[in-house]
Amino acid sequence: MALDDIRTLSEALAADPSSLVFLQLGEALRRRGDLDMALRVALRGTERHPQLPDAHDLAARVSADRGELDRAVAEWELVLQFAPSHSGARKGLGFVCFQLGRLPDAVAHLSTALAGDPTDASLAAALQTVQSALDQRATAAARATVPVRRVPAAPELPATREPAIPEAPATPEAAGARADGARVTMGLARDLQADEADAGALFDDLLEGQRTAAMLLDADGLVLAGRYVSADGRDLAADIGAQLSGVSDEASRAMRHLGLGGWRQIVFETEAASVAMAPSLDGVLLVAAARPIPLGFVRRVLERALDRARVWMEGAR
Repeated sequence: MALDDIRTLSEALAADPSSLVFLQLGEALRRRGDLDMALRVALRGTERHPQLPDAHDLAARVSADRGELDRAVAEWELVLQFAPSHSGARKGLGFVCFQLGRLPDAVAHLSTALAGDPTDASLAAALQTVQSALDQRATAAARATVPVRRVPAAPELPATREPAIPEAPATPEAAGARADGARVTMGLARDLQADEADAGALFDDLLEGQRTAAMLLDADGLVLAGRYVSADGRDLAADIGAQLSGVSDEASRAMRHLGLGGWRQIVFETEAASVAMAPSLDGVLLVAAARPIPLGFVRRVLERALDRARVWMEGAR
């Protein structure tokens, strides 16, 4: 929505504070990424219309984009008190429960939503994703019951290098966790020589175990760090990088042509994923996530990945 449209909606709401136009205004602000203002508009709306399900749904979606999952859950639960079959609330709670590792609850909410709209392909894909994660958890739990005989490492083995960083686990509750309770992060990259760091795992700890991928490309589309793993376990980073070769130059030319200055981010949605890209040194950083994951989360991952990439590249020089 254009800035003029947002200004028009703001003026309409100022003229009549009880108007339901706040729903359009809050959603427009959310889509523009102005989450602080969107939340203020949404919360004022819930105060004036405490029994309006869509008001609480808006507050919940903005809160989820801000990473405030507890408030999002509380708002969506209020929605269900007034409208038990509210599809948006069911979808939102399904996502948040997935984020929090409450996989059975996520399956229940998404199943209810899908029953109300069986033709929603994105909802069916989300349910399949969560069900797969639940199946993987059950498999992991079954394997954990098998006794393992631990053999100490031979004393003559060198111990000068950091241990290999494992691939990020598939389930949200397991993301970033180790048996000793310590979180594995690639923030240690600055303590390693550039050729020792696992470049493919550079962004893994930022993804929090979600159906999310991040990768850093150079100007020619060659993958410098990160990966893009498909559902069947293949790393598609090189193929995607080749397709995106020159995208930064194209974006820069378009911005110059329009007289808008340098480009900072491109965010778009497809049927299968939400994608965010930003320039990083001479190349591009890309973050992609399955559609059930809010754009706010994708943007946060992109910002953190940009910081990570900068530190990593400085260490590589």
